[in-house]
Amino acid sequence: MKRNITRQISIGGVKVGGGASITVQSMTKTDTRDPAATISQIRRLESAGCDIIRVAVPDIDAAEKLGEIKKGISIPLIADIHFDYRLALRAIEEGVDGLRINPGNIGGKTKVRLVVEAAKGKRIPIRIGVNSGSVEKELLSKYGNPTPEAMVESALNHIGILESLDFHDIKVSLKASNVLDTIEAYRLISKKTDYPLHVGVTEAGTAFSGTIKSSVGIGILLNQGIGDTIRVSLTAVPTEEVRAGYGILKALGLRERGVNLISCPTCGRCELDVIHLANEVEARLAHIVQPLNVAIMGCVVNGPGEAKEADIGIAGGRGFGLLFQKGRAVKKVKERELADVFVREVEEMVRDRESSTTDIIC
Repeated sequence: MKRNITRQISIGGVKVGGGASITVQSMTKTDTRDPAATISQIRRLESAGCDIIRVAVPDIDAAEKLGEIKKGISIPLIADIHFDYRLALRAIEEGVDGLRINPGNIGGKTKVRLVVEAAKGKRIPIRIGVNSGSVEKELLSKYGNPTPEAMVESALNHIGILESLDFHDIKVSLKASNVLDTIEAYRLISKKTDYPLHVGVTEAGTAFSGTIKSSVGIGILLNQGIGDTIRVSLTAVPTEEVRAGYGILKALGLRERGVNLISCPTCGRCELDVIHLANEVEARLAHIVQPLNVAIMGCVVNGPGEAKEADIGIAGGRGFGLLFQKGRAVKKVKERELADVFVREVEEMVRDRESSTTDIIC
C-alpha cells in the first residue's frame, strides 16, 4: 500500500510519520489526579499493544501528577490540554513526551511563545487537534457549519501560529463524528501540509457502532495512504480502542499483532456450533501477541481449504472437527473437546516459534 510521505516526529522513543509503522493510540478514562488508577489502566493498555497514551489535564492538580504517572508506565505519555497555557508548562516540567493543544485557545501569542519555547527545549511535539465540535466562531460564521473546509482552515491557522514561532515538531488531527466529513477533512489537509496526521473519527459511539464508524473512516483514509497514527474513539473500556485499532491495521495488512481469526458465518450446512466455538477461542487467545492466522470453519464447502491456509485451523463435521496445522490434517477431535484442544495447540505453536526465535538470536 502506497502511503503519503510525511515529516517524521518522535514522541518519546516512538517514531510517527516519515514511513514509520502506523501507531495505535488510546486515551485514559480515569481521573488523572488519581495516579494509581491511571497507571493501572495504562499498563493494561500496554499489554493490549497500545503504542502511545494520552491523558486529560483539566487542572493543575492533574498536571502535577503527570511525572508520577510517567514513571509508572513504559509508553510515551501525551498531555491533553485546553485553555490554560500554565498546564502545558507544568506538563512539560513533569516530563511528558507530547502535548495536545490548540495554540489559538490557550492565550495570546506571549503565552503560546512560552509553551513553544519550553516544548522546543525538551524536543516535545505538539498535536494540533481540531474537532468539528470546537471550530472557532468566526469560521462557523464564514462556512455556516463545521464543514471539512472550516476544519482545515482552523488547522492551518493553528499551524501558522506555531510556524511563526519557528516550531515545526507538529502533528495534526481533524476529527468529526460524521464519517464522511472526517474523510474529506483529512483528504483536504493532506494536500496542504506534510505534517504527520493523527487519524480518527471523534465521538464515534459504543464499542459496536463506534468500531464500525471508525473502521470505515480510518480504513478508507489509510487505504488512500493518509494517516500516520490512529485512535479509535469508543464509549468503552480503552483496551477495546486498541483492539479495534489493531483490527483495522491487520485488515489492511499494515501491522500484525496477535490472532487473526477466520471463521465462517455458518449456514444450514453447519454441523458444529461454530458461533460458540469461535467466540470462546477468540476470547481465550486474546493474550497472544505473536501474529497467527487461525481458522474456525463449520462445514466441508470452504472449511478444509480455509483451515489448510491458516497456521492452524478446524474444519467441522458432525460432532467433531478436523484439526489442521500448516496445511495438513493432524487429528480428529470431538466437539466438546475442540476449544480446549485448539487453544492448547495454538499456545504450543506460539511457544515453539518463540523458542526458535530465541535459538536463532542466541
